[in-house]
Amino acid sequence: MTQSQANAPAFSLAIDADGIGLVTIDMPGRAMNVLNPTLVVPFAGLVEQLETDNNLKGLVITSAKSTFIVGADIDQLTQITSAEEAYKLCEDLKGMLRRMEKCGKPVVAALNGTALGGGLELALACHARIAIDDPKTKLGLPEVKLGLLPGGGGTQRVPRMIGIQKSFELITQGKELTAAKAKEMGLVTELAANREDLLAKAKAWALANPKASQPWDNKGFRIPGGDSKSPAVVQVLAIAPSMANAKAHGNYPALTHIMSCLFEGCLLDFDAGCQVESRYFAACVVSQTSKNMIGTLWHQLNAIKKGQSRPKGFAESKVKKVGILGAGMMGAGIAYVSAKVGIDVVLLDTTQENAEKGKAYSQGILDKAISRGRSTADKRDALLARIQPTTSYDDLKGCDLVIEAVFEDRAIKAVCTQKSEAVIAADAVYASNTSTLPITGLATASERPANFIGLHFFSPVDKMPLVEIIVGEKTSDETLARGFDYVLQIGKTPIVVNDSRGFYTSRVFATYIMEGLAMLGEGVHPRSIEVAGLKAGMPMPPMALQDEVSLGLSLHIAEQTKKDMAAEGKVLPEHPAAAVLQNIGGTHNRIGKKTGKGLYDYNGKEKTLWPELTQLYPPVANQHTQQELVDRLLYVQANEAARCFEEKVVRSVADTNIGSIFGWGFAPNQGGALQFINAVGAKKFVERARELAKAYGPRFEPAAIVVKMAQEGGRFEDVV
Repeated sequence: MTQSQANAPAFSLAIDADGIGLVTIDMPGRAMNVLNPTLVVPFAGLVEQLETDNNLKGLVITSAKSTFIVGADIDQLTQITSAEEAYKLCEDLKGMLRRMEKCGKPVVAALNGTALGGGLELALACHARIAIDDPKTKLGLPEVKLGLLPGGGGTQRVPRMIGIQKSFELITQGKELTAAKAKEMGLVTELAANREDLLAKAKAWALANPKASQPWDNKGFRIPGGDSKSPAVVQVLAIAPSMANAKAHGNYPALTHIMSCLFEGCLLDFDAGCQVESRYFAACVVSQTSKNMIGTLWHQLNAIKKGQSRPKGFAESKVKKVGILGAGMMGAGIAYVSAKVGIDVVLLDTTQENAEKGKAYSQGILDKAISRGRSTADKRDALLARIQPTTSYDDLKGCDLVIEAVFEDRAIKAVCTQKSEAVIAADAVYASNTSTLPITGLATASERPANFIGLHFFSPVDKMPLVEIIVGEKTSDETLARGFDYVLQIGKTPIVVNDSRGFYTSRVFATYIMEGLAMLGEGVHPRSIEVAGLKAGMPMPPMALQDEVSLGLSLHIAEQTKKDMAAEGKVLPEHPAAAVLQNIGGTHNRIGKKTGKGLYDYNGKEKTLWPELTQLYPPVANQHTQQELVDRLLYVQANEAARCFEEKVVRSVADTNIGSIFGWGFAPNQGGALQFINAVGAKKFVERARELAKAYGPRFEPAAIVVKMAQEGGRFEDVV
């Protein structure tokens, strides 16, 4: 085997005796390979060598890392300032890939691991794709999740491989497939058992197909299932936009652009279709939506995961054994996510029956996974063996972390703290899963308040990605670091907040559902309120969300807050929604979804707005415009988030934005609560907030920090 002179730092090329070159991508200084100039520029030289070197008969492309290529370099995309620049970037990449697939020699992608976005697009431009059949390997085009679309030919190659209808689902949803599923769909040519088998099969394919070409470059090619004019596809195209808009509500332009690429591109020849894709890609890159989503869901999220909010100077820790007090919905969920990553769990409740029921929650999740082919009985049994249901506090011995997840009652929580501390080690961390009660107050029951912290999980724990870490007055930096490490250990995203009433997420989340109830009390039609919530980009309308949370819980929290403030000599300001909450939840005893009646009536999985709402609160003749309602729902949340930042309840812009999206679902297309203000512009935000305050009350008065930004031309951003 001879080593080629064309080697580049981003990859190596070794040509064997048969003339097949093995390209091994291994970008220096990176954990994963990405498409950027470091790789693309020398790769263009490799394509030229393939075209001109008669001794090079074909290529097998693989990676030295555990993944193949995980996509384009997002940092490069964020530096693009014009549509023309984005279009050229796209066309240059596709021009190189077209030369590769039309060179008349076989090129095989040997997918040793995950290939996403531009990485998969490069593989699709190869004549064959062999992939290791490993459940960890993911193949997909997830660009839509950042407000983008595949710009390396993905919207044109995929439909020409698997048909337009399947492509719609795959690309508009950003689905990630296993290698086996990708083969079943027709995106992968063959599966391999391991790396050795992978490379052997890839080379064999190259030798067996010395003059390989793409199907769409052959005379007489037809798109599987028909092109955009065929009757079956026309039916799909007729309903696809309405189906997409039913969930997106017009907030994600990339969805429309993807559908346009598929429709228009599949009326044209391949190269013309690729040009159409480049134009729509450019439109996505320069859109405010993609800037919002990339800034928050890429840059800020990565900063959090890299420990931006974690105190420095403490070694990384791992929890080996966790005690969980309370085996209800929250405790059972925390037990599952902990055991899932190999942590031993003690699940404690007042009765053995309740503790066992909490453990059964994990069994239910795992049984469902087995029925769907996503797990095995052995894996289930191993996970369940790590969960010990009990009623005895003595079983907490050896726990390096205890998480209390009992009812929101100070007295009950204090007893749990004292009983636990009598057993656990002096350096163990004790955490409360409270969603509203101040941590500093709860820590007064502890003999070691430096080790006391809040870990606020969201329900259902196995699905919700966020954990809000609350730091009390006496919580030590080491305790915070250990709590942060545990959250990352269980695969969740941590945000760090300082102690205050309602913390961050519960405090701002409440403004959304309370604004919905305030509208109802004013005589806004209930249906208009709910539609406005969805049009605002929220995953659930305000009144439906209030039912999920429970009107009873909201009443309890309001009463507790009133008592706490009275004890401090303060008065809880009256919110216009309070009377509505009391009337429906208290007077009419409509508690919410769990009792089958709240703001909605429930019949199995079906729900309808309670007809009596319009009797209790007759809709006024002059209804507000939808934009007025949307503005109220977004501005009230963003303004409260800004107040939290101003009061140093939240410690960083990243935590504030990510917490708003992952915590209660603040419109992802806006990039988070503070990014919404950035995108509107502080000056315009202040002007509109003051209009709303004049019409609806002082809760809309703009936060002082935003007023200052409006005067000085500032914006919310972390200084790293």
